[in-house]
Amino acid sequence: MSTSAPTVLVSGGASGLGEAVARRSDHDGWRVVVIDRDGERARAVARSLKDGAAITVDVTDADAVDAAFEAVVADGHTLRLVVSCAGIGPPERLLSRRGAHSIQTFNTVLSVNLFGTFHLLRAAAVAMAQNELDEHGQRGVIVNTASVAAYEGQIGQVAYAASKGAVVAMTLPAARDLADRLIRVCTIAPGLFRTPMLAALPQEAQDSLAASVPNPARLGEPDEYAALVAHIQANPMLNGEVIRLDGALRMAPR
Repeated sequence: MSTSAPTVLVSGGASGLGEAVARRSDHDGWRVVVIDRDGERARAVARSLKDGAAITVDVTDADAVDAAFEAVVADGHTLRLVVSCAGIGPPERLLSRRGAHSIQTFNTVLSVNLFGTFHLLRAAAVAMAQNELDEHGQRGVIVNTASVAAYEGQIGQVAYAASKGAVVAMTLPAARDLADRLIRVCTIAPGLFRTPMLAALPQEAQDSLAASVPNPARLGEPDEYAALVAHIQANPMLNGEVIRLDGALRMAPR
C-alpha cells in the first residue's frame, strides 16, 4: 500500500455494507484496510481494490483490534476514517417452545455488535489522536453502524436491539469525549438493506420486507450506505449524530 493518501479502515469489510464502503472509498482515492474474521474473503476484496490491504481480525478480541491499528499506523498510514460494519443478528425470542433466551446467544451478539464497535472506537481514537489536522481542522472521523432495530426491535430481536441501542447511546458521549482531540463520531442506523444477512431469507420474505418501506419501496443498496459514510466524512458539522437511513420505515412487531 502507498502512504500518499489518507487511509480508511473498515471492519466487516469483506461483505455487505463494509465491502461497499471499501469499494466506494477506493473509488474516491482512499487507501483501504479491510478487517474481517473471514480473512480469505477480506484478502479477495483487498486484491480487487486499487490500493487495498486486509487483516484477519475478530472484532470481539480487543488485543487483536489494537494490534491491527498499531500495524497500520506503524506502516506509516494516516487513519482519517474508521467505519464499524461487523455485525450479527441471529433471531431468538425471549421465551419460546425451546425455553428461555440463550445467555450464550445474547452474550455473543453483544460481543460482536457492541463490544466490537467499542473496540474499534477505542483503537481509532488512539490512532487518530496522533494525526495532523486536515483541511477542516479535524484529525479523523469514526462511523459506527446501528440499526432501526435500536428503536423498533422486532419479535426475536431482544439481543440485536439491545446491542444496536447501546451503539446509538454511545454516539453522543463518544463525540463529546473526543471533541477536544478534534475527532468526530457519528452512527448510521440502516433500515432494510440488501446484505448477506437479509439475502439468507426466502425471496418471498425479501419482497415482503421491501414492500414495507414507504419510499422508496425497496431494499436499500449497500452503495447508498457507503454514500452516506462519504458524506459524513466530508461534512465537518456532522458530529455526535445518529442518522436513520431507512426510507421512512418504522418496523412492525414482526
